Amino acid sequence: MSISLGSGEGDDAIMSQINTTPLVDVMLVLLIIFLITIPVATTSIPVSLPKQRVEERVAKPDNVIISVDKAGHIFWHATPLANAQALVEKLKIVSVMRPQPEVQINGDMAARYESVGQIMAACQRAGIAKVSFITEPPAPGG
Repeated sequence: MSISLGSGEGDDAIMSQINTTPLVDVMLVLLIIFLITIPVATTSIPVSLPKQRVEERVAKPDNVIISVDKAGHIFWHATPLANAQALVEKLKIVSVMRPQPEVQINGDMAARYESVGQIMAACQRAGIAKVSFITEPPAPGG
C-alpha cells in the first residue's frame, strides 16, 4: 500500500486523487458474502406439484348435481333449496347409498366463495366421499 503525503506546500494543499482502495475492499467483501449466501437462499423443499389435466366427465344418472347461482341460491339438480341445512339432510340420504354417488358442484363465476364453501361444508358433514367441481374447458389455444 502507498500513502500520499502531499506536495510539501503546506497542510492547505488539496489532494486531487481519489483513494479507491477502501471502496474496492468493501466491494470484494460484499461479493464474497453474496457468493456464500446465494446457494443457501435458493434451496427449497422439493415438492411434486400437480399437473393440469382436462378430463371429460361422463354424466351418470345417479350423480348429484348441486348448483349455485350468482345470487348465492342453492339448487339440487333444478330444485331450489331453502338453506344449507336442507342440503345437509338431502346429502345424508345420498351418503348411505352404495356405491356412493359423486356430488358435482356447478358454481356461477360471479357467485361468492361463501356459497360454494357452504356446499362443501354440507358435503363434509353428510359424509360425502367424492366431490368435484364442474368448469368450462379453456378456449382452444388459450
